[in-house]
Amino acid sequence: MQQAEKLRNEALGQTLVQNMQRRGFDAYYCADKEAALAKVLELIPETDVVSWGGSVTLAETGVLDAVKSRNPVIDRDTAANAEEKGELMRKALLCDTYLMSSNAISADGQLVNIDGNGNRVAALIFGPKQVIVIAGLNKVAGSLDAAMDRARNVAAPINAQRFAGLATPCYKLGRCADCQAADSICAQIVITRRSRTQGRIKVILVGEHLGF
Repeated sequence: MQQAEKLRNEALGQTLVQNMQRRGFDAYYCADKEAALAKVLELIPETDVVSWGGSVTLAETGVLDAVKSRNPVIDRDTAANAEEKGELMRKALLCDTYLMSSNAISADGQLVNIDGNGNRVAALIFGPKQVIVIAGLNKVAGSLDAAMDRARNVAAPINAQRFAGLATPCYKLGRCADCQAADSICAQIVITRRSRTQGRIKVILVGEHLGF
C-alpha cells in the first residue's frame, strides 16, 4: 500500500470514528488486520461466551481462530444437522460477545446490513451483551443511499456466490433485482443509526480491504 493511501485511510478512519462516537458506538481505527485482531481480543474478556455471524472478514483477520482457542464459543458449524444448527443460532442471541462485519457503512457513521435468515442482524439489534463489528474501509460509502446500494449490488451478489445453486437474480446476474425469491439472502435490510445502549456496539475500522 502506498504511503499516500495509508494517510488517506488514517484520515478517513479517524473521521468515521468521530462520526460513530456521536451515534453512541464505541469506535476504533486500526491500520491493519493485525492491529484489529489485537484490539478485538483486548475488548473480549477470556470468560465471555462468543459467537458470530457469517463473515469473510472475521476469517481474514484471524479473529475466529483466536477466539476458538481462547474463549468458550457457540459455533453453528459444529452442528450435526439443520435442527441443531438452528438451535445454536438461537443460543448465540444470548451470548456475551457477538462478532460480525457490516455490509456497508455510510460516511456519517450508519451501519447497513442485509441478511437472509436474520440471525446476524437480530444479534446486532438486541441480545448479546456486546457486539463487535470489524470492517475494512472498502465497506465505506459516501451516503446512506450509497451504502444501501453497496450492500445490495456489491456485497449481496458476491455473498450469493458463496452458496452454490441459489435461485436468485443476484446469483445469476451479479446485481440486485429486488427479488421475491424464496431463498433471498436479503430478506432483512437493517440500518443501524446509533447504538441506543451507549457502547454496546463496538466498531473496529481497518485500513485494509477486507471481505466484500
